[in-house]
Amino acid sequence: MPQPIILASGSEIRAQLLRQAGLAFDIVKPRIDEELVKHALLAEGTSPRDIADALAELKARKVSEKHPGALVLGSDQVLDYAGKMLSKPADIDAARKQLRSLRGDRHSLLSAAVICEDGQPIWRHVGQVRLRMREISDDYLEDYLTRNWDSVRHAVGCYKLEEEGVRLFSNIQGDYFHVLGLPLIELLNYLILRGELAT
Repeated sequence: MPQPIILASGSEIRAQLLRQAGLAFDIVKPRIDEELVKHALLAEGTSPRDIADALAELKARKVSEKHPGALVLGSDQVLDYAGKMLSKPADIDAARKQLRSLRGDRHSLLSAAVICEDGQPIWRHVGQVRLRMREISDDYLEDYLTRNWDSVRHAVGCYKLEEEGVRLFSNIQGDYFHVLGLPLIELLNYLILRGELAT
């Protein structure tokens, strides 16, 4: 009999991806202060990739400790620009500044996922997508933020590729599911190998 699966996340897009892939799961939001953890890891000089991985593990572990016998999936996504982690902008002015710094240049989205069982990590993956932003004009940038702020205010990088944000880019290399914040193919492969999913 398959083990119960729990998504340790409040992300609607991650839940939607799992539902559309045919997974049965429950949702339990972990209670952690992500910003505090990020600041502590940044102060230690931790790389953006390792920060994404650490946050995904922390979320999965926290929920797993209270749900023995379940497979608990934690995930996190960060933006790596020239080796520095960029966070979700605090306001529209910060978003404007961040998008101006990214235009005409490359950056990476790192999507980490960790599965914990009985409080211990048993699987992990960090997917990477490389993106090159166009040399967008100031006028377009202002119009873009005005039209899309409500949608992108909580998005890493202040864009959503499934929406108008795709127009900001001239080149994208990587898995679309990683862009959406979950290494779905790798996750499904693992669950199938364990016998949790039929093929």
